[in-house]
Amino acid sequence: MIVEYTWKVTSVKYRDETNSEGVVLPNAVVQTNWILTGVDEDGCEGHFAGATPFTAANVPADSFVPLNELTEETVLGWIQAVVVNEYLEHVKEQIQKELDDQHENVLEENSLPWATK
Repeated sequence: MIVEYTWKVTSVKYRDETNSEGVVLPNAVVQTNWILTGVDEDGCEGHFAGATPFTAANVPADSFVPLNELTEETVLGWIQAVVVNEYLEHVKEQIQKELDDQHENVLEENSLPWATK
């Protein structure tokens, strides 16, 4: 079954961090929280909430993006670079389990047995 996935950043945490050049990078993102939602062909949804830490220690000052200039796409790119390389299959498996549970536990609804026909 085909599953469409959607990523969303739910929060970021930041602090001033000194990089390897000795430059203080203000409000550097050091923690992200995100959710990946999978929707299958039947409209069932599965979710995986994750957290990905970061450090600005190896970020050169001239390529640092200030917090107020970040976009969700930029932060998602950072997250996806980690998740896709390290544990995306695990994330998708967890979403699939949730989708499978929904399909196995479908509730039936009929008219009431005492209703007139």
